[in-house]
Amino acid sequence: MGSLRMTTPRLMALRAFLDDPGQERYGLDLAVQAGLEPGTVYPILVAFETVGWLTSREEEIDVHAAGRPRRRYYQLTAAGVTAARDALAAAEKRRNARAGSRRLAW
Repeated sequence: MGSLRMTTPRLMALRAFLDDPGQERYGLDLAVQAGLEPGTVYPILVAFETVGWLTSREEEIDVHAAGRPRRRYYQLTAAGVTAARDALAAAEKRRNARAGSRRLAW
């Protein structure tokens, strides 16, 4: 289990996952919910899965009958839920600290 540098897109993805931590999501669904481009989401999903914050599975469908490719579904692990909450809390703390330091001099 590792840690990741938290960027704004990563925080946005985590926030989307935490809307319903037990729900599986596929990349495009997550991109729309998080307000991110699909090309941004997939590297984030790989990074989160690499450090153990997500598990994934490929759906089992007949691609010809469904008329679309298989989707890979991602879900937060218990460690991922904790890490996501911690990362969002740390980001909020940094944001509040910066806002508090912007007092006027007079």
